[in-house]
Amino acid sequence: MSATRTTDGQGSALSLGNDNGTQQSGRTASREALPDSVTDLFSTEQTWQTWLDIEAALALSQASLGLIPAAHAQRIAAHATLQHLDLPALRADIQRTMAPVLSVVHALAHACGDEAGGYVHWGGTTQNIILGGRVLQMRRVHRLLLARIGRVLETLATLAEASSGAVMAGRTNRKHALPITFGFKVASWIEELTRCVQRLRQVEPRTFSLVFGGAIGAMHTFGPDGMLLANVMAKRLELGSPLVHSRAMLDPFCEYVLVLSLFAMTCSRIGNELYTLMADEIGEVAESLPEGVVGSSTMPHKDNPKHVVSLIARAARLRALAAPALEAGQPSHEGDSATNQQLYGLIDEACPLAYDVAVRLDDLLALIRFDATRMLENLARSADVIASEHLMMVLARTLGRQDAHDRVHAAIRQARRQGCSLADVLMKQSDVAAHYTREQIAQALDPAQYTGNSRDIALRSATLARDVAAEIHASGLGSHS
Repeated sequence: MSATRTTDGQGSALSLGNDNGTQQSGRTASREALPDSVTDLFSTEQTWQTWLDIEAALALSQASLGLIPAAHAQRIAAHATLQHLDLPALRADIQRTMAPVLSVVHALAHACGDEAGGYVHWGGTTQNIILGGRVLQMRRVHRLLLARIGRVLETLATLAEASSGAVMAGRTNRKHALPITFGFKVASWIEELTRCVQRLRQVEPRTFSLVFGGAIGAMHTFGPDGMLLANVMAKRLELGSPLVHSRAMLDPFCEYVLVLSLFAMTCSRIGNELYTLMADEIGEVAESLPEGVVGSSTMPHKDNPKHVVSLIARAARLRALAAPALEAGQPSHEGDSATNQQLYGLIDEACPLAYDVAVRLDDLLALIRFDATRMLENLARSADVIASEHLMMVLARTLGRQDAHDRVHAAIRQARRQGCSLADVLMKQSDVAAHYTREQIAQALDPAQYTGNSRDIALRSATLARDVAAEIHASGLGSHS
């Protein structure tokens, strides 16, 4: 019996341009579908099925080591699906025992018949089955999450290329700082998301590991065959196998939730930035919503954003799970049902929520339209001074850096007081006029000529995004396996 089944998923993106100077990210219709939600993977029935998967792997692994009869193991594996169980009877039994794993074991044993059924759960313990099943559920969501992030990166790659030359005001402390391009801003989102992918891949060997050491973790029931059995089971399930199979070492699962919280932080940064740029006073980006979408029930003029707000709200919820994750990783002694329940609740909430956040980011970015004309209009508010750093460095060749800084700073204040241009003030200074023309000063202050490496960084980030997305696809991720 194979515990995993994989199928590949692939995506691509395209950019759509409009005649009014706006650009929009988009998707090709040929993209292979990814699910909109993964909550079904954490349903009660799916949880029971993962327990059955673990029971099947246990029986087959034990048979391969000669610990139980091979024919009985094959029968157990063949019946380890929900279709072979009496589900109404199982639900009733769980209500009676308040021990779901025990009830599932009884149901599977009954389905297998007395002889083979006597070898079901041979030496297993409840928490090993539950935690092993959760790992399978987490891995399925993990693969889909990475596939969805790969799709996001493809969309961002197209957006970075399309906006690589769209000049805008870079802002620090919410004030105009230096000219950049919108593509440079997108590039920062791309690289941060690639670090999220790195973290998710780096935790795989620690998180997707089978803890199967019996009631305490020291292989009491399995004796000298315990470590070998655990390794054979882990290999069959395509999971790692730790040295110590202690139920008290929950840090890999807590770490995974923390990594998901960092992913939420990145999504929040992107969402909040876009939300701010959508404000009427800025208006540099917008969601391209279809006809019929209503902004307000009482204010007909409102054109409220829809997707970005849900992204921000959901990401905040996921981000907030970081602290509970740190609490859940502190069980007492060799096992603690209280912390187990904390952990399982966290996993059941965090994994579907992380995928939901990725879906919302994906949907949002596919609708984002940037307005290059509006960016230039906003830039014009400070166009006469936003490249003052450049002017300072030009003047520094003759005045020295510190003197040039102080001169430009004072000249800007004077120009604002007198209502004249910065060039007017500076050209009245003899040592400036002796070395520079008005045209040279004007050229040094041109924002479009002072965007640094914004365009190159944007284009390079697009390549990075596509490379990482291709790597995700090449790894066989993106399935319900």
